[in-house]
Amino acid sequence: MREPFVHPSAIVESGAVLGAGVRIGPFCHVGPQVELAEGVELVSHAVVHGRTNVGARTRIFPFASIGHQPQDLKYHGEPSTLDIGADCLIREGVTMNPGTEAGGLRTVVGNNCTFLANSHIGHDCKVGDHVILSNNVMVAGHVTLGDYVICGGGAAVIQFARVGHHAFVGGITGLENDLIPYGLAMGNRAHLAGLNLVGLRRRGFSREAIHDLRRAYRLLFAQEGTLKERVEDVAAEFASHPQVHEILDFIRDGGERSICTPAADRPA
Repeated sequence: MREPFVHPSAIVESGAVLGAGVRIGPFCHVGPQVELAEGVELVSHAVVHGRTNVGARTRIFPFASIGHQPQDLKYHGEPSTLDIGADCLIREGVTMNPGTEAGGLRTVVGNNCTFLANSHIGHDCKVGDHVILSNNVMVAGHVTLGDYVICGGGAAVIQFARVGHHAFVGGITGLENDLIPYGLAMGNRAHLAGLNLVGLRRRGFSREAIHDLRRAYRLLFAQEGTLKERVEDVAAEFASHPQVHEILDFIRDGGERSICTPAADRPA
């Protein structure tokens, strides 16, 4: 097993746990309660602090601030954690905060995620696998991002919002409501602009599955009846379609926010 490498100018405080093959570059600072799994690399000038666990082979670039106390004025020093999965890419200036008492004291980031320069993950967020945040994306506290979510540059997601699997939040978008799985949100403030068709095709969804999702989407966000009524109608018509039912379950589960819907002048 390869021994960890720590550059002479870096500071690794007593108590930190370094896995095999960890590389800590110049002028990094690793706090006493940090655990870095096998093959983690801190390129240079990166800080990892607090009760933070970083998964195997994750790379953290200069001036990232990972695990410092939450940006929440109600936080009073209670012990909380930040768990980051394996094979993530955390670029320059990224900030990630641990949890708070109001959110279960834990922020969780999944595997194979990409966080481009100056993006932010707030306290108590739950981030799935294969998520991509472009430059300057702001994700507030208590947000849930499903697997394969992509946020374009400069997007902002309001606290307590939910973003379903395979959804896309466009660049410079202000999302203040829940975005359904497979949905596409655009604008400030955001409206639902259809389905993330490009993402679905890139991830190998069949033409039949995409066709059914589009048909279900049009029915769900039609003008007739209430959303609750349309959910039940779509459930009956697409009884054997798992992706459609993923959207329906997301809507039924509800949350702190309303569902993001199409603009009034752009019906489904």
